[in-house]
Amino acid sequence: MKYLHIIIFALLITACEKEKNNVLGVTPSEEAHEDITVTQAQFKSENMAFGSIEEFDFSEGIKVNGMIDVPPQNKSIISTFIGGYITKTPLLIGDEVKKGQVLVTLQNPEYVEIQQNYLEVAEQLNYLKSEFNRQKNLFDEQITSEKNYLKAESTYKSNLAHYNGLRKKLQMMHINPTSVEQGTISSSINLYAPIDGFVTKVNVSNGSYVSPSDVILEVVDTDHVHLELSVFEKDIMAIKKGQKIRFQIPEASDKTYLADVHLVGTTIDASSRRVQVHGHVDNEDDNFIVGMFVEAEIITESTKRIGLPKEAIISLEDGEYVLVLEAEENNEFHLEKVKLALGKATENAVEILNLEDLKGKKILVKGVGMLLNDSEGGHSH
Repeated sequence: MKYLHIIIFALLITACEKEKNNVLGVTPSEEAHEDITVTQAQFKSENMAFGSIEEFDFSEGIKVNGMIDVPPQNKSIISTFIGGYITKTPLLIGDEVKKGQVLVTLQNPEYVEIQQNYLEVAEQLNYLKSEFNRQKNLFDEQITSEKNYLKAESTYKSNLAHYNGLRKKLQMMHINPTSVEQGTISSSINLYAPIDGFVTKVNVSNGSYVSPSDVILEVVDTDHVHLELSVFEKDIMAIKKGQKIRFQIPEASDKTYLADVHLVGTTIDASSRRVQVHGHVDNEDDNFIVGMFVEAEIITESTKRIGLPKEAIISLEDGEYVLVLEAEENNEFHLEKVKLALGKATENAVEILNLEDLKGKKILVKGVGMLLNDSEGGHSH
């Protein structure tokens, strides 16, 4: 029994020593170095590419909103000088028209009356002119009195003014006065396109009556579109003619377009405290539509800095990284993660501040996203 107690005591001491060694003797191992391996076949099939740090344009600008518009001379409102009933309107919104093309036809008995009055005045004018010349000759020969001569002159010149006024009115109605004098009288008139362009508004239909104040059609020439931007009062002092503008049409495209500041407004809208800025678009051949909403940035400062494309950057919880080529062997690329210190950023590039860590290194600039997706899914390379 004595020996049994000794054996148990010895076993307890041995167990305690082992537990002590387990607690105090284990040293945490260092974190294993992370290495990403890509085969040349994978590199090619995924369209990966290496690059290096390079110079990019980094700019500062002012965010503004606005719209696509055209100059006033490229937009025309079609109306009539004298009211009438629409008898022909063959156009729809979006139709292309050429300058001088018939847009609508109007009819009104008043058109006939104007032509009749003109024809009567034109006939009287011939007689009054002859009478005036006759009285002038008689007065020069002292055969008639000055009173008769002055009366004939007054009647003739008054009728001449009436004649010229009616003639001008016919021309404004697009009626040829010479045809009227030859006896051709029309009860309808045509309205013609004053510019080349596209129909953007149609406010009438056949049979409707339009007055001189009514807008019948609108025609817009989109060959020269521009930007109309609204800039807050606090930012306007930084805007200068010639500055670059980057803009997008968020409702229609993700593409970024370029323009230049052409005119800066000189007055501030009292209600919105904004100033209008007019910009010329670099490429007017793009399919812009007048009235499109735009989000723009007016570039006020631009500098060149060393950086990388945004698609090369990996964003993790503890910071941003890039993948750098560590070794190439056995048809494999061994990549190493390098942490970045970032500076300014643009839409496509990021400034790199720790340049010494990346100088002369080959950096994976395309296909990074594929590697991240595969690693998250548990695939190995």
